[in-house]
Amino acid sequence: MRLNRIVLPTVLVVVAMVVQVSVLARLHLPGAVPDLLLLTVLGLAISYGHVAGCLIGFFAGLLADLAPPADHAVGRYALVLCVVGYAAGLAKPESGRLRTAAGPMLVVIGGAVATTLLYAGVGSIVGDTAGAHVGLAKLVLTATIYDLLLAPFVVPLVMAMARHFDHDPMSEDVSGGYGGGRAGRIRTGIAAPRGGLFGRGGTMVRGARR
Repeated sequence: MRLNRIVLPTVLVVVAMVVQVSVLARLHLPGAVPDLLLLTVLGLAISYGHVAGCLIGFFAGLLADLAPPADHAVGRYALVLCVVGYAAGLAKPESGRLRTAAGPMLVVIGGAVATTLLYAGVGSIVGDTAGAHVGLAKLVLTATIYDLLLAPFVVPLVMAMARHFDHDPMSEDVSGGYGGGRAGRIRTGIAAPRGGLFGRGGTMVRGARR
């Protein structure tokens, strides 16, 4: 993984975690809380692919597990975001261009539902009942709604930053890596995709869980 693929995700994840804990977690919304950390992981995973998505998800989840006022078992959210980040990275388009915004929004819906269910499932396995007093159906519904409302302001921005700092990370070079730079594109004879984020000129630490 390139240096800019380490520095940028680290900065974005830390910022998302700070905003999550200091702002979003204090809104006292019914059910869950908008998961800025999850949306950041999803945006990076779609941009970089499943391997990077898995690693970024694990780091982000571990940070959430250790950051106060977390009261659940350490590693619980790391495991969840690791799996979700890997799955979201599979949505990275092979063509190097997202034609519509529908794809990322579907990833957000799937990520919100999967994160909530996996979090609850892992908690039941390890005997961690933090947030069990809130109904699972209510958590899934509110988490999905809140994340969808926040996603249009977060996911495109994260993906645009990843694209800018990685010199088009959504194109694949001849060696199988992503964002292979100008030389790789010239060798393969494929021009870098142009246009906006979706090809038209332009994505919680669940509060109720804690």
